[in-house]
Amino acid sequence: MAKQDSDVTLVTGFPAFTVKRMVRKLVESDPKERVYLLVRDKFRAAADEFIASLGAGKRRVSAILGDVCDMDLGLSGPEYKELTDEITCIHHLAAIYYLGVKPGVAERVNVGGTRAMLELGMECRRLRRFCHYSTAQVSGTRAGVILEEELDERQRFRNFYEETKLRGELLAHEASGKLPLTVFRPGVIVGDSKTGEIDKFDGPYYLIVLIVASKLDVHLPLPGHGSAPLHLVPIDFVADAAWALSRDPRAVGKTFHLTDPAPFAARTIYEMIALRADKKPPRGNFPTALARAVLRAPGLGRLASAPLSFLESLNHMALYNCRNTLALLEGTGIRCPPFDSYVDTLVAYVREVHAARRQKLEEEVFDPFD
Repeated sequence: MAKQDSDVTLVTGFPAFTVKRMVRKLVESDPKERVYLLVRDKFRAAADEFIASLGAGKRRVSAILGDVCDMDLGLSGPEYKELTDEITCIHHLAAIYYLGVKPGVAERVNVGGTRAMLELGMECRRLRRFCHYSTAQVSGTRAGVILEEELDERQRFRNFYEETKLRGELLAHEASGKLPLTVFRPGVIVGDSKTGEIDKFDGPYYLIVLIVASKLDVHLPLPGHGSAPLHLVPIDFVADAAWALSRDPRAVGKTFHLTDPAPFAARTIYEMIALRADKKPPRGNFPTALARAVLRAPGLGRLASAPLSFLESLNHMALYNCRNTLALLEGTGIRCPPFDSYVDTLVAYVREVHAARRQKLEEEVFDPFD
């Protein structure tokens, strides 16, 4: 790759885990790179704490109070102009990832926020790359092999998250003639393949926690047959791959599936988890429609909508072709590790966090004078 001048990078989406990992990757990989972190006012203290944790790299990271949903990102005229004069790279990660998101919120952030960032990018006179983070789930309910070049195929969607992420990506592609655009579509992001670290237990972790934390030695059934591939991808691969591709001139104008090229079936994955957790593997299944009905029962409310959307994807037969990703990462040493190479690490981390939370709860309810 050609040597670039020192980068000044703007990153949106704090405090998402993917954002923190990308910022760490940026400051650790280039000792000269400066990073602006766009932060909403309510996350100011968290941003200060995060930046302080970056060691020597903290001197090159600055928090800017703003919001992708506001006019000119909520910045003053001079602040906005300073960004457009300095920025060489943008990593636009800001999005609402909650699968049960309401349409108005998803529209404002995933579509409106993307539009605002693209407008900023067009005013950046030194911009060499605009990295837009989409998701493999923009394919919605499409089945079969899905190519990186494909996007709007008149597919249907399971939730407003998928739909608005597609519309946001469409805006990015429309601007590609004016911007050095690269689009990343990660699969379902899980913890670090080396440490297991993750910020919250959602998506596939609902079932991982259920298996690991269960006190019953029984075979848990899976919704549906679980024969469809589960597109899990560790956070460290996503950060490493996105960083490398953002610096590769060949990646301009391309879209990349950041996914496992050989994913395991959902049932196989949960059998691996049960084995590592010393629990009986899943056996049998119950209809997905039954799970859907149970989770829609009165009283479950907001808590149910995210698990429901995930359960509906367990039996979706889609394969994400990642030939662009494999071709440009060849020779870099960066590859998506197979799930069976890091499942022990994920289970160990879930066990550790669950045990710590249980101990804390026991300490909070313990009364020494009882």
